[in-house]
Amino acid sequence: MLHGPLLIVEDSDADFYAMRRALGEHLPCAIVRCQTGDEALDYLFRRGAYAQAIQPSLVLLDLNLPGTDGRTVLKQLKHDATLRAVPVVMVTTSNNPADIAHCYLTGCSGYLVKPLDYERLILALQTLCAYWFTIVTLPQP
Repeated sequence: MLHGPLLIVEDSDADFYAMRRALGEHLPCAIVRCQTGDEALDYLFRRGAYAQAIQPSLVLLDLNLPGTDGRTVLKQLKHDATLRAVPVVMVTTSNNPADIAHCYLTGCSGYLVKPLDYERLILALQTLCAYWFTIVTLPQP
């Protein structure tokens, strides 16, 4: 089954490249990166330079982004009839119970606190993507 890309919304170059290295050869799809919440919304809603964007199969979304933050991106995504079925997993350093509760109440599919240890990050991301791309049946756009 063909999948849309994995959209990673991450402002930190170091975190993005660590995630990309962890996932690179283990995904059945392309990886697309957006660095800000505004860029992610443009991609998701196919605006401007992203008019031809392909709907992602999964979004890994950082909570604390410059400008429009991950909470707002999640809220807008889940309020759109076309995009609400796209699974969104928050991947963030915040383990604040209020952040976690807010994200689940807004409709995120999962919440992963980034492990500080690179090996644990690799395992967590590989497990997460194996689940979403191998086990779960995702809707086709």
